[in-house]
Amino acid sequence: MLDVYKILKKTTVEGPGTRFCIWVQGCKKHCPDCFAKETWAFNAGQKYSVEELFEQIKSEKDLEGVTFLGGEPFEQAKDLAKLSSLVKNIGLSVLCFTGYTIEQLRAKKSADVDAFLENIDLLIDGGFEKENFDLSRPWVGSSNQRYLYLTDTYSPEIIKTYKNKVEARISPDGRLEINGMGDFKAIREKFCLQLGKNIVK
Repeated sequence: MLDVYKILKKTTVEGPGTRFCIWVQGCKKHCPDCFAKETWAFNAGQKYSVEELFEQIKSEKDLEGVTFLGGEPFEQAKDLAKLSSLVKNIGLSVLCFTGYTIEQLRAKKSADVDAFLENIDLLIDGGFEKENFDLSRPWVGSSNQRYLYLTDTYSPEIIKTYKNKVEARISPDGRLEINGMGDFKAIREKFCLQLGKNIVK
């Protein structure tokens, strides 16, 4: 079973095209000034089987692919390897964010990690580093993070056509939820002053 923090069935700010996004729950890295500290705790999310998530993905129309982020996707590499394989088999692309470098992942010598990597088209690696804060590239917040093209699905030329954007939604309980990549500290301060509401990234 996968431990999931949040699902967005359609978004255009978490990778190329329109994507189905899954934020997994649980991360050991705890990068300072992480944008998603609420995803750190393990066994604190909603549980889904691989099959349940795949059925949700299949039911959506006009998707280019699926994005995994979190939390740390590679903490759940076994199930995400299975899910990403199913996703690839129906012609969708796979993008994954990880706080680890690809060298650290390969050094684990884990069959599950390697199987997951085999099904990823675009891996964005490296944890957020406050001292290297940089919003000049799409989807990333610091200059150390790398785009790793593990298949020929995407290329640096295609990525250059995208810019950082954010989306805002009102949750069922009335919270303003923002996803994408931007200066969330500034956004939070501005909206809290104007709206007097909590903002969840």
